[in-house]
Amino acid sequence: MRFCPKCGHQVTMEIPSGDNRERAVCHNCDFIDYDNPRLITGTLPIYDGKILLCKRNIEPRLGYWTLPAGFMENGETTAEGALRETLEETGATAVTTAPYCLISIPRINQVHLFYLASLPQPNFHATEESSEVALFELKDIPWDEIAFSSVAKALAYYVEDSKTGHFPFHEDLITFNSVGK
Repeated sequence: MRFCPKCGHQVTMEIPSGDNRERAVCHNCDFIDYDNPRLITGTLPIYDGKILLCKRNIEPRLGYWTLPAGFMENGETTAEGALRETLEETGATAVTTAPYCLISIPRINQVHLFYLASLPQPNFHATEESSEVALFELKDIPWDEIAFSSVAKALAYYVEDSKTGHFPFHEDLITFNSVGK
């Protein structure tokens, strides 16, 4: 940010009094820009033991498989955002069962929250955002074609937890910056 969104004057990058992080500060109107991490919410939709994945029809990672997820909107809960994204990307109406996996990615200022979700019926279809939508047996997950490292981590937790039938909440951190992921 170079100019204040409130008054249009040039901002400076500095640590405001009482803060501990550099922020864009406007000395004309005293506006401080608190640019905070973005929250991505999504689901691990399950039907009859299979996971619903969608093939991205948009960048980034066009043509790769992912869980339905996206940026949370103002005015919605994390579960509402996850279910909205699932409907938008797969055409499926899911039901969240529990928060499952929280992955912080500080390098890109994102936090990814995935919910376990059930699909009451196997009704899904390609959408504007997904060129294909399909159910996968756990042994058939296309690991080499997964779009994002956070999705790969969430799927790996699910596959491992499926062996015991116990699905605890997982928290993880991605500290590397993989090109395209």
